[in-house]
Amino acid sequence: MTENIAKQTLDFETADGLILKADAYGDPDNPGVLFAHGGGQTRHAWGNTAKYLAARGWYALTLDLRGHGESGWSPDGHYEMTYFVDDLRRVASSFNSPPAAVGASLGGISSMLAEGGGDQNYFSAVVLVDITPRIEEAGVSHIAEFMRNKLEEGFGSLEEVAQAVADYLPQRKRSSNPESLRKNVRLCEDGRFRWHWDPQVMGGKVSGREDSERQDTDFAMREAAAANLKVPTMLVRGKMSDVVSERSVEEFLALVPHAKYVNVTGAGHMVAGDQNDIFSGHVVEFLQESVGSD
Repeated sequence: MTENIAKQTLDFETADGLILKADAYGDPDNPGVLFAHGGGQTRHAWGNTAKYLAARGWYALTLDLRGHGESGWSPDGHYEMTYFVDDLRRVASSFNSPPAAVGASLGGISSMLAEGGGDQNYFSAVVLVDITPRIEEAGVSHIAEFMRNKLEEGFGSLEEVAQAVADYLPQRKRSSNPESLRKNVRLCEDGRFRWHWDPQVMGGKVSGREDSERQDTDFAMREAAAANLKVPTMLVRGKMSDVVSERSVEEFLALVPHAKYVNVTGAGHMVAGDQNDIFSGHVVEFLQESVGSD
């Protein structure tokens, strides 16, 4: 059913002049959904779910965040959270009406702050994928370690890339075709593959290298934004996640009592990649109930 879904690649310009790449699936007159990936990922992480939604009457747009995938890299290293938030608000405003937001990790924090960090409704609903205001330090360190893996030297082959991913995600079945990972890396002039994101991203929040005072300030901002979420909200946690704990979930549900909560068995932090069919089903069910689609 999803094989026949057409894809259109779009460009969006940020306030500071970067070009963001996005893939759009479905009819733009249908209710919209904006997907924002996690740090170190690309828009392709959402491809299957976006096509699944488009086949069911939604207009799904998957975005490469600044410094990731085919989107522009900030020459000044502007990867502070305020820039990601502003980018999402600008893209959301391009829809015919406020879309639902589906954001994982970095994309989830950006979505939460974009919607809950002000008085304007940019989204019709928010789906947070394995992210809450409280982020477990061990999980963040795990992500940062993976992102730094061969950051400078790169990989000699796609097989090496596949092995690095398999080591990071042991719960996920290793791809039998390393070529499928080509869209997640770039082939550099020296013939080596490197991750498809700007190394300067590691100087920002994704790295987890903030001092304690800044961490406290950022947590307070995330907590306030969550408490200000008025639109339908769903939290999807990977049951094996080391980024979102049960305590984090309890705190979030106390802040957002109207939120729906789903805990996906067999999934870690990368829920959509670990259990895509289950994840997509939960997203469609939630959006149909809370927003509706013609």
